[in-house]
Order: sequence, then structure tokens, then C-alpha cells
Amino acid sequence: MLDRRSFISHSAVISAAMAALRSNPVTAQEPKSQDKTPSLADTIRVAVIGCGGRGGSHIGQFNGNHGCEIVTLCDADATHGAAGMKSIAKKRGAAPTFVQDMRKVLDDKSIDAVSFATPNHWHALGAIWALQAGKHVYVEKPMTHNVREGRYLIAAAKRYKRICQVGTQSRSNPGMVDSIKYLHDGHLGKVKLAYGTCYKRRGTIGLVKGPQPIPGNVDYNLWCGPAPLLPVMREKFHYDWHWFWEYGNGDLGNQGVHEMDKARWGLNKKELPKSVVSVGGRFGYVDNGETANTQLCVFDYGDAELVFEVRGLPSTSPYPAGLGEGGKRKETNFVGNIWYGEKGILVCPSYSKGVVLAPDLSVVKEFSGGDDKHHFGNFADSVRSGKVENLHCPPEEGHPSAALCHLSNISLRLGTRTPLGDLKDLAGSKEANDALKRMVAHLSDNKVDLKQECLLGPVLPIDPKKEEFTGNNQVANYMLSREYRKGFEPNERA
Repeated sequence: MLDRRSFISHSAVISAAMAALRSNPVTAQEPKSQDKTPSLADTIRVAVIGCGGRGGSHIGQFNGNHGCEIVTLCDADATHGAAGMKSIAKKRGAAPTFVQDMRKVLDDKSIDAVSFATPNHWHALGAIWALQAGKHVYVEKPMTHNVREGRYLIAAAKRYKRICQVGTQSRSNPGMVDSIKYLHDGHLGKVKLAYGTCYKRRGTIGLVKGPQPIPGNVDYNLWCGPAPLLPVMREKFHYDWHWFWEYGNGDLGNQGVHEMDKARWGLNKKELPKSVVSVGGRFGYVDNGETANTQLCVFDYGDAELVFEVRGLPSTSPYPAGLGEGGKRKETNFVGNIWYGEKGILVCPSYSKGVVLAPDLSVVKEFSGGDDKHHFGNFADSVRSGKVENLHCPPEEGHPSAALCHLSNISLRLGTRTPLGDLKDLAGSKEANDALKRMVAHLSDNKVDLKQECLLGPVLPIDPKKEEFTGNNQVANYMLSREYRKGFEPNERA
């Protein structure tokens, strides 16, 4: 077996893959069936719920594409969706209906499908309600806000026999599908390590001393939904909810869940791991954010290991691919995955590209192709055919990937405060400890005092079948779900 230590450094692997892609870009493949124009009778009437941010992409995809017609937009913010209303009216000849309360959307029997691009805490609950109302569902990542919601949503999709697609669009991109197939076909031999990264700069969200006013155009009761009606402790009402536990899941559940999904997919693991441990914190600035901007997570599957790292502070590379003018180091954001096999390495640095490297880092093979339309098109095709088996990311796939993010955050939040300079060992894993050294060095490069404390989480053993922590971990098991506000509860149970 090829010893992992015989490879050139982790950063050199990334640099080699990125250099290969820059020197030899591959033409993207076009979808085979999604762009066919269905007959008028096959038109899917869609409502988009959540029109800001990612919701704009949903509007763009469903607005007259894939045989779909947007008939309703919905958002708790009355001003959201204005641009979407105009673009729909321009293409369709008439503006769609706009409502603030999604329950009115679900009561409309003329709507065939609902697309959710709400904040995370609404994803599973909204999807379950929609399935109960007989709608097909496209729900953004992460599929859930907590682990238990995954089984509730899987049960609802089965019970109501509706199509439910989770929005990790890499699952439909030909370049990624071919990369993972190459891995699963055994070309790299046994793969015992997947390394996922979310190196994406995240600046401070600011520090407020007291509750901030709720925008007058926002129905805050509807915006909070299942979450408690807490004071708003952030300067920016929209988007920065990602960094608060009641609504978001940090960058693990924001950008990171895409890479977490691919890492697990590449390892071909359908169940939860045997254990999880996480370490990290919020460094580089003091603000109102609660979630980690720097985090390392380790999952033990017994015969394989998944290591995942989040970096929100600037990352630089000393290797040639990371050099700017005059040979100076430049900031590099690497959001992607690396799989280390017996016979080589697969690096996927985007949603649609893959590079196979030999142990000496020479390029063996490249894959590329795909964008959002493949995944939205797969959803529309599956709705039209009624074949759940054709979905590229059903809830059964979305659930374990989101759960890995939640499990990591539980370990982190139960951690003990430990000076960064005292970090020596993480779960007794060489791979984890190598990553731990890189994390500490990264923080040191960003002038973070290594006397500053991080949260060093406990190693939490897991029963993959029951999807709960074993041993006397009552607090950790309690954190697998949440308290739902009255009137906003999921009533599906696995």
C-alpha cells in the first residue's frame, strides 16, 4: 500500500492539481436531456420560497427553463424578490404572485413544486410541510438544521411519494460524477483518507452592543419560524444569520457541506461514522458571530477516515501555483476535496472538476463539466417522470452529509477551552494531527496569539444505525434535535 507520508506535502498536492487545470482547461459537457422543451401540458408550476441570495439562482433556473414556470414567489421579507418579479414578468409576460407566508403557498393546489432557498433553520420544516401538501420539493443545502430532521424528511418523502431533491449540485455535474466514478471503479485502489477543505475568507460581521431593529419589511415571526424570537444581535440582518446557532451551522453547513457531501460520496459511505471529534473557534477578530471561522473535524469510519478543515482567515501558499508577481505569496482559497488512494490521488477543486495525480504528482487524468442547470434539470426530469430513483441527490444522500456537519458542531460546542499552543493530539490520528499542525500554523500566520483559547471537542462515539451518540452522552444526544416553537413543528417521525 502506498504510504500517505510518501506523498509530497498536502499543499503541494493542491498546487499541482490547480496548475494542471489552469494549463489544460476542459470544455464543459452539456446536459443530455434537461434542455429539451417539454410540451405545454408538462409544464411544472413552481413556487420559490426564499428570494434573496441563493434564491435568485433558483428564480433564474426555474424561470421558463427545464419546462418550468414560476407562478409564486414567497419571502418573509416583503422587499425580497423584486428583481425576480421583474425578470419573471419580462420572460413570462406577467408577474407572479408574491406572498410572505409560505403556508399560503402550500395551500395553493395549482402549484406542483416548491423550491426552498430560505435560511437553514427553515429547510427541513418547510420541505416536510410542502411534501405533506402534495408538492414536489427542491431544498437547498444543508438539507437540515439538525441531525434528527434528516430522518423526518426522509420519512415524509416516502410517505407522500413526492420527488425531493437536495441542492448539492455537484451530484449532477458530469465532471464530478465522472471523477467519483473513477474513484469507485477502483483506479486508485483502496481509498482510506478523504480530506475536505473550505478555505474561504470570512471577515468580521461587526460588534453590536445591543439588539438591532428588525427591518420594517420583515415579518420576524415568519422569518424565525421554528427558532425562538430572539433579539437581533447583528448589523446585517440577512446572510449573517449563518454565523448564529439558532439559524445557521457556520461555514460547515454553508459552503462546507458541498465539500462534505463530496468527501463522503467519494468514500462511498452511506451511514454515519463510528465517531467524530472537532476543534476550533472564532479567531482574528471579535464580533457577534457564534460559529467557528476556523475548525478541524475528524470522522472515523473504521476502514477509512474523513478529515475536514474550515479556514475563514486568509490562506496563502508558498508553492509556485500560489505565487503572485515578484514571487510574493498570494492569498489562495481552496474549497474542494482530496482523496488519497493506494495508487494515487484525486483532487476536485470545484463543483465540476477533477484531477488524478500519480504519487509523484504527475497528471494522470482530468475531468470537467457541469453547472447548476444539470441539477435543477435532473429535478424537473424526475418530477415529470415520477421516478424517484433518477434523482441525483434524494434526502437519503442529503441527510448523512448534513449530519456530518451537525455532528462536528456538537463536538465543538461541547469542547473544553484549550490554548492553541497546547494542542498536541486529536483522536490519536496521524492525519488529524498533521492537519492540526497546519491549522495552528495557519492561525499563527494570521497573527493569532497561540495563547488564545480554542474549543477542543470530545471524541464522541456514534451508533450509525440508531444515529445517536453512545455512552453517557445525554447532552450530546439532546443536541441532535432542537426545541421547535409552537406552530412550527415537524410532525413526521421516522
